[in-house]
Amino acid sequence: MPPSITKIVTTEFAYGLEDQGPTPDGFHMVYDPGNSLDRHLFGVQVHTDEGIVGEYVGGNSPGMAELNQVADYLVGKNPLKRERHWSELKRALRKYDRMGMGPIDIALWDFAGKYHDAPIHELIGTYRDRIPAYASTYFGDMNGGLETPEDYADFAEECLDMGYRAFKIHPWGGQWRSTQRTVDTVHAVGERVGDEMELMLDPACQLETFGDAVRVGRACDEQEFFWYEDPYRDGGISQHSHRKLRQMLDTPILQTEHVRGLEPTTDFVANEATDFVRADPEYDAGITGAIKRARAAESFGLDIEFHAPGPAQRQCLAAIRNTNYYEMSLVGPKTPNTTPPIYADDYTDQLDSIDDDGTVGFPDGPGLGVEYDWEFVEANRTGQRVYE
Repeated sequence: MPPSITKIVTTEFAYGLEDQGPTPDGFHMVYDPGNSLDRHLFGVQVHTDEGIVGEYVGGNSPGMAELNQVADYLVGKNPLKRERHWSELKRALRKYDRMGMGPIDIALWDFAGKYHDAPIHELIGTYRDRIPAYASTYFGDMNGGLETPEDYADFAEECLDMGYRAFKIHPWGGQWRSTQRTVDTVHAVGERVGDEMELMLDPACQLETFGDAVRVGRACDEQEFFWYEDPYRDGGISQHSHRKLRQMLDTPILQTEHVRGLEPTTDFVANEATDFVRADPEYDAGITGAIKRARAAESFGLDIEFHAPGPAQRQCLAAIRNTNYYEMSLVGPKTPNTTPPIYADDYTDQLDSIDDDGTVGFPDGPGLGVEYDWEFVEANRTGQRVYE
């Protein structure tokens, strides 16, 4: 008899972050000494009649609201039929952004790996054993962390000494946002480490005009940046504007982090609106959706770069040829990553989680290859839903 899903449990929990606070607009976290705040995440558990539980910790409230609409469909189904379930959930959530598909699809892949006693990357087809990481900064602050262009240059040099060979700048936000300050930072970092590191810039759609995007892009050209990502207020979704930006700049453009769905992403590529493609298994309908994006990019002869760190990202990167880096984010000189303390093993995604060559490896245990600390999740639970 094939395995069957008996129950799905989603658990919301909170954990504290020390020396961090919001930017003036409240949309990003920055170094804020003495301040503390709580962050909420979700744990997803897919129970089966095999006694094997597919697991994933991540997601957000909007995604869980979508999962709430479709979880009952999965109860009683064969958890190994991921492609069928992916197709059905994609249709069921067609009126929404489908963010709810990511966590449940990852948990189904985790089940499959445990069922077959293999890491997920082995089920997909392993390509590599390690991959270089880039240090991806927190946003700038005015609190003594990344406060000046020189602070970014100092931190880039620190990362270089640790073994990183690539560095990505997230500049200032909110009231601190300044196009000229961003230009100055591009030059400060480029002049300090540009001969030894590949450099990237991600304004996170904060620049206010297309003209600002061009001004900053030309600074990236002068410093020979590796890519320029999500520059301005189109939200990273206008094919026309990014095709025009590509025509005006030499620095490669990286887009599609905010483009939901396989077909719109492929259209973005086909219409020459990006050079690199972006993917995230949590954002892009799971490992199933992220791998589809990677194969689509490969068919165009382009590379795909994964957003954010995590075990699901590592499993995908181990099985993909056309990719260059692992994003170690968010990191800064005075505060750790926001990764929750939910691993009961030695898995980490911190600034020092690289080897001397600046690379990371891939978990080789069954499924995602990590052991979650469900006692911590339960002890900090703020809500729960059970579908059976």
